[in-house]
Amino acid sequence: MSRHEEAMREAAALAELAAGLSSPNPPVGAVVVRDGQIVGRGHTQPAGQAHAEVMALRDAGDLARGSTVVCTLEPCAHTGRTGPCADALISAGVAEVAYAVADPTDEASGGHHRLVQAGVRVDGGVLREEVATGVLRAWLHSRSTGRPYVIWKVGQSLDGQVAAEDGSSQWITGPDSRAAVHRLREQVDAIVVGAGTVRADDPRLTARDAGGRQRERQPLRVVLSSTGRLPAESHVLDGSLPTLVALGPGTDLGSVERITAKGAQAWISPGHPHEGIDLDVLLQQLHERGLLSVLVEGGPTVAGSFAAAGLIDEVQAYLAPKLLVSGMWPALRGYGVRSIGDAIDLEISGVRRIGTDVLVTAVRRAGGK
Repeated sequence: MSRHEEAMREAAALAELAAGLSSPNPPVGAVVVRDGQIVGRGHTQPAGQAHAEVMALRDAGDLARGSTVVCTLEPCAHTGRTGPCADALISAGVAEVAYAVADPTDEASGGHHRLVQAGVRVDGGVLREEVATGVLRAWLHSRSTGRPYVIWKVGQSLDGQVAAEDGSSQWITGPDSRAAVHRLREQVDAIVVGAGTVRADDPRLTARDAGGRQRERQPLRVVLSSTGRLPAESHVLDGSLPTLVALGPGTDLGSVERITAKGAQAWISPGHPHEGIDLDVLLQQLHERGLLSVLVEGGPTVAGSFAAAGLIDEVQAYLAPKLLVSGMWPALRGYGVRSIGDAIDLEISGVRRIGTDVLVTAVRRAGGK
């Protein structure tokens, strides 16, 4: 066991505070340790502002000299909107740096070697797997795939229904689960729903606190609409927050003009006029905007479309202790698994009680379908 593990877990907890805030930069946490005590803490700020190491050094002040800095990602060695973190650590006179994950990008890697050349002791790979599959998962995924990390969130009964026979769905899950979802919304970069959900529920797609007030950070609202026919008074078209409406290839110009007139952005998917929205291309577009993570909250058809395209990376299933019995609203629709061999392989990564419900988190198996 590395002597830096306890400090690394503190750094990882700080990194959680940067989730969503730092995009398109990775959410990183760092602590400064001196004589066995943490004397400085920091996490990545919004793009163009200070990185985690610099924030921790500022917090430590003069105590940084001769200290050990523990950070979740290898300190960068390049000059972008800010200077190299490796140089900042060297200038601060730190004696040792420990990090969890090596930077996989060509432009930012090399901090390890720069620190060693300056006489700083370096310990890499501390709790690497724990950090890489935690808060850094979405960023690492976006670097390797060229698209955001996709989370499908679903609230359902124990018999797999998302609504009762009459279509009613409020409230399947309890208040604690709904609060957890709002915290998740604050951490992701975009929320995706379909036009059917907008017409049926008129959601705001915002992150709110327990009092119903909007949280400081809000995700991009993304609506999938093959035809562009959305109610003019929908909350997603109220102009209060950025909204992107992804349209089918055959969408008429009038629909585009109505959407943009409401203050939303319109994106028309490439393809044949009678085809649907190309989700692969949509995710590439979101990646180019600097988005690292996407939360799919649409109904069974939208979720089924992402599943069929092989684009779901993580499932967060909130299971309520209810049986709807005659419900006709399965969580997924349209995927068409004909045999067990066609099933999408997932690995359970977490199970925990949230109020009266249970949250099961599962991620795609490496090399799985």
